[in-house]
Amino acid sequence: MSYAGNYAQSPNVSVIIPCYNAHAFLGRALDSVRTQTFRDFEIVVVNDGSTEPDTLAYLQTLGDDVRLVHQENRGLPGARNTGFREALGEFVLPLDCDDWIEPTFLAKAIALLEANPDRAYAFAHISLEGNEAGVLKKTYNFFEQLFLNHVPYCIFIRKQVWEQAGGYDESMRRGCEDWEFNLRLGTSGFYGLAIPEPLFHYQVATTGMLQSVSSDLYAELWSGIQAKHKDFYSLGSLIRVWVEWRSIPSNRFLLLYFIYYLAHSTLPQTVFMALYRRLLSFSRATRIRAAARLNG
Repeated sequence: MSYAGNYAQSPNVSVIIPCYNAHAFLGRALDSVRTQTFRDFEIVVVNDGSTEPDTLAYLQTLGDDVRLVHQENRGLPGARNTGFREALGEFVLPLDCDDWIEPTFLAKAIALLEANPDRAYAFAHISLEGNEAGVLKKTYNFFEQLFLNHVPYCIFIRKQVWEQAGGYDESMRRGCEDWEFNLRLGTSGFYGLAIPEPLFHYQVATTGMLQSVSSDLYAELWSGIQAKHKDFYSLGSLIRVWVEWRSIPSNRFLLLYFIYYLAHSTLPQTVFMALYRRLLSFSRATRIRAAARLNG
């Protein structure tokens, strides 16, 4: 592992940006961090074993305000873990190289956590870009997290909490590593809170991990997550968590998740996946239309 670039010695926040053979939008991501109204931060770019000459050449032009960390390819969860380990800040924000944040993201995330010391991390509503458009409003309800990942990967979190939770599972290179990590945070008593503004811009592309791999493998990946957290997927545990969280705002009617869980447990995987894609598409479109009406 090697390093390049100058950086602050004791920043309050570290923004970590993994990069693997993808630099087309990296400048936009970096500029979105550089223009933050909160100024006590460092930027760490993790080159996860890139091999494309154009990407390697671009990484050498990042500037002295970026700390560049090189490593052999270990996949997205491994790159994020490296970024967290190298981070000097008390707080860390993972940001993929094709996404970006609004100028007030860091300031509002810090203010929200300071006002809610019982919460371990903060995240924002999502503005979809690229192949999709619209705003996905987000809430935090741990019961929902057991079934679907409603928390974006871009979470503003204390480095100490990442350490206590054990970091990202580096075996999950096919996707959903952020869901499993967010779920593990909840099983450890570390809960999140949404910033009620679309401060995070997510680039939707057919070649992206979520669209090209994770969605097709959702049923299989969820089965793996359930196996990792068996104690929370027993019927008694699900009922206990539902009772605890049923009064907290959620993205969907919570009782429906029991039916969803039963479908995943009993239907053939191909049938469940067809149902999942239909529900996901309908739900996302409905939420985007609702947000557009509210904002319009």
